[in-house]
Amino acid sequence: MRYEVKNYEILFGLPGFSDDLFKDHFVLYQGYVSNTNKLKDQLTVYRNEGMTNSSEYAEIKRRFGWEYNGMRLHELYFENLASNSSIISAGSELGKKIDEVFGSFENWQKDLEATAAMRGIGWVVFCRDNNTGDIFNVWVNEHDVGHLVGTTPLLVVDLFEHAYLRDYRIKKADYINSFLRVINWVEVEKRYNK
Repeated sequence: MRYEVKNYEILFGLPGFSDDLFKDHFVLYQGYVSNTNKLKDQLTVYRNEGMTNSSEYAEIKRRFGWEYNGMRLHELYFENLASNSSIISAGSELGKKIDEVFGSFENWQKDLEATAAMRGIGWVVFCRDNNTGDIFNVWVNEHDVGHLVGTTPLLVVDLFEHAYLRDYRIKKADYINSFLRVINWVEVEKRYNK
């Protein structure tokens, strides 16, 4: 199976994000898809040739997680943005869960903003524990360090500089505020209810 680049040009014209920023971001995403396919092919060759004990195989295996997660996190990120952003329904299952865990939607948002404002590059992932139903805002360092095993990503915020530097320079807080205004809560709730 080959991974295909998805088209997210529907995001052009998104308030708070320039088309040039998205064009650059899409090229980066395309690289993750391409590299995931290349590494997958290389791993198949190494397995077929009985070279799974080599240091090259081990390095490719490690790199695969980086590229694959980079691909998937970008897809989740792009898909939880919308120019006709919605608001979360207070009576929805997710809205009730946010109130239960965080006390209010405003408290959840403050927690997400505080997590996103931390120094460093990476991602903030609002996720659900598939065993307990608990929800968290977590920091994922890079692409492959910090994921909580057994969780479903509900909302993903890209906090690598490429996601905001072109439009916001070093004003990450302004980017976060713009991000919060274009969340596609219909998509987020769909992920929660799945």
